[in-house]
Amino acid sequence: MAVHNAPFARSLRLRRLFRQGDGRLFVVPLDHSVTDGPLRRGDLDSLLGELAGTGVDAVVLHKGSLRHVSPGWFRDMSLVVHLSVSTRHAPDPDAKYLVARVDEALRLGADAVSVHVNMGSPQEARQIADLAAVAGECDRWNVPLLAMVYARGPQITDSRAPDLVAHAATLAADLGADVVKTDYAGTPEEMADVVRACPIPLVVAGGPRSADTAAVLAHVSDALRGGAAGVAMGRNVFQADHPGWMAATLARLVHEPSHVPDAGTGDRLALTP
Repeated sequence: MAVHNAPFARSLRLRRLFRQGDGRLFVVPLDHSVTDGPLRRGDLDSLLGELAGTGVDAVVLHKGSLRHVSPGWFRDMSLVVHLSVSTRHAPDPDAKYLVARVDEALRLGADAVSVHVNMGSPQEARQIADLAAVAGECDRWNVPLLAMVYARGPQITDSRAPDLVAHAATLAADLGADVVKTDYAGTPEEMADVVRACPIPLVVAGGPRSADTAAVLAHVSDALRGGAAGVAMGRNVFQADHPGWMAATLARLVHEPSHVPDAGTGDRLALTP
């Protein structure tokens, strides 16, 4: 991760985000509640308590959520405030729109902000314009920007097609993001091609909830073999039976390359908490 050319304040915040110093990043997005409703049974603060100290580098939250959680959980985790939303009940759930500003996120204590763009949505133009506007504000305030960019829309038949994943990643980089979160391109070799074309760190999305822990870990392992900087995984952490254990297992996988499981010979990590 190159931060030496960034202004001091932005470099400082990027170093907080990539806190392990290895160029790897493990993010747990917790912004799903606006889209889908409550994350799980139990309150958000107790969930953050389970995640704190496990090796999670950052969590993604909406601005209002910060009224209901303890600041103490963020001693060892960065805070990313998410700026754009939609709900699954909307006529076009893929049409994201801004609900918060960069300066607002800073006042709330954010280390970074994030914006979601669905490339291929009928409302793509507004989303890309919003991303560009937020990137400009991030430049003004020296705040790192995580762009969550996916190929989703009525004309998209395979969101994980390597050319679409590469397009999503470079769109984020070209419009000023510091980090991009996007889909896994299908194989480590195809992912490597995407990463080579992307000048900023790329983290892969965790995907839908899976009860197969070995498959989740294999997904992350394959992405890392393909050169991804890490993973942003929400549902497979906060909907797990033991979120803290799952987070710690994934953090070890991301930050300790020697422990990356071999999908061909079996997982070297314990698969039970």
